[in-house]
Amino acid sequence: MVENAAPEGIVKGLLEGIAPPRPLFLPIVFSHAARIENVPLGSFLTNPTKISNSIRQVRARLRSDGVTCYFDPFLESEALGAKVEWPVDDRPPSLRWLEGPVAGESLESRSTTPPEKAGRVPVAVEVIRRLKTMLRAGGLLMAAVTGPLTEAASLAQLDIEGAPDRLQLPESALDLATTAVTGIATAFLEAGASAILIREDFLPAMSEEAFADWCSRLRPIINIVRFYRALPILVLGHAEGVTANRDQILRAEWDCVVCPIANRKVGTLLSELGPSVCGLALAPDMFSPSPTPDFEEWVSQIVLEARPAVITTAGDLPASVDIERLNKLWENLQRR
Repeated sequence: MVENAAPEGIVKGLLEGIAPPRPLFLPIVFSHAARIENVPLGSFLTNPTKISNSIRQVRARLRSDGVTCYFDPFLESEALGAKVEWPVDDRPPSLRWLEGPVAGESLESRSTTPPEKAGRVPVAVEVIRRLKTMLRAGGLLMAAVTGPLTEAASLAQLDIEGAPDRLQLPESALDLATTAVTGIATAFLEAGASAILIREDFLPAMSEEAFADWCSRLRPIINIVRFYRALPILVLGHAEGVTANRDQILRAEWDCVVCPIANRKVGTLLSELGPSVCGLALAPDMFSPSPTPDFEEWVSQIVLEARPAVITTAGDLPASVDIERLNKLWENLQRR
């Protein structure tokens, strides 16, 4: 692989449909920064100074093509009125909606504050602004937004882990989610983000009509990212959903890099997507202290066969992630 290809040049080529000389390595490393500051994640997420300083420290050690400026799966929901509850122990946070279902409600009826100015979104925007100044030659500035299907499921207060196939989401929830995510992505781009991860952790099996509707809701988000000459990256974090919608994913015309979560069947899908569209999202649990024995060899083989444009992760890596192990993985991939 070409090791010295600048990430900004690769992004420019991808926006023009040109296959990159090497993949962009963009793992999501954010909660690890809270560990550096030795503060609870809930407190860390509200402090732009601590976030900016610790991300700069991460950048000094992690040999990736960019930094994760802000990552919070609950960001959009909190901006739309939900409350994030942080337990006192190490359990993950939970989300509690303070109002009823959104059926029949419009964005204006829920709040007088637009989502891009509500909750902790202004904190994330400030972090991006600061890092743009602090890391002038530090690679891509990444920020993540929740995909419209996943956010609509949250608005409808559905258990996305146990949701049945072909689930019908309320139109009002889908409309609200699309508007909110587009507005928040725009705020990130205006602040200086150069790559936007659109995370769909909820991906039910869809009919042709439902799939087309989903694509139409992704389009304004992807278009605004491209308008700012930033890279839109669609992360499909639901393995069963990728398998269920495989044919439609392959037939769709994508103006972004599509990164399905890594599983044993993903290699073929990647190669069929095409060199300027295919990407790979590694599962965060692959970076646990006890990974699958053949994990690195398996990833290397997929990268060798499919030549993905982007290698990212399907979520934030554990706070305890071994940065040197990440660097070693990337070094091994570049030798292929």
